[in-house]
Amino acid sequence: MQIKDLAQSTGISIETIRFYERKGLLLAPPRRENGYRKYDKNHLERLVFIRHCRSLDMSLENISSLLLCLDEPMPCRVNADSLINEHLSRVRTQLKSMKTLEKQLLQLQSLCNGKHNVEGCGVLNNLLAAAHGEACACHPHKEISSAA
Repeated sequence: MQIKDLAQSTGISIETIRFYERKGLLLAPPRRENGYRKYDKNHLERLVFIRHCRSLDMSLENISSLLLCLDEPMPCRVNADSLINEHLSRVRTQLKSMKTLEKQLLQLQSLCNGKHNVEGCGVLNNLLAAAHGEACACHPHKEISSAA
């Protein structure tokens, strides 16, 4: 199959497929006499594997490590369980950070009382206060140095 067929089958853009080839995640396919690349079932399966890993927000480095295990299973030098545990730890840290962000945005949102002019906008006034190094609704303790 040609690259456009592979892209259509996997939902991965042609540019991304070529990027994966350059990064070594996808083996370069043989070329036909006319110069077109000839992709096969293995390329399709590998791209679906990569897409699935990316949907789990895995890094290209981690995906590369997992692919290495698939390519050279004996002995696999990558501990997949450890890799997933480390990734899960990063995701949990991100979730905690996102919860904090949500709380801050809700605090800012609570300052909005509908239609008003710029001077009466609680959201803008609080964001400006923070820009001046003052405490604001979303950061009640001064966190930003005004000497910057």
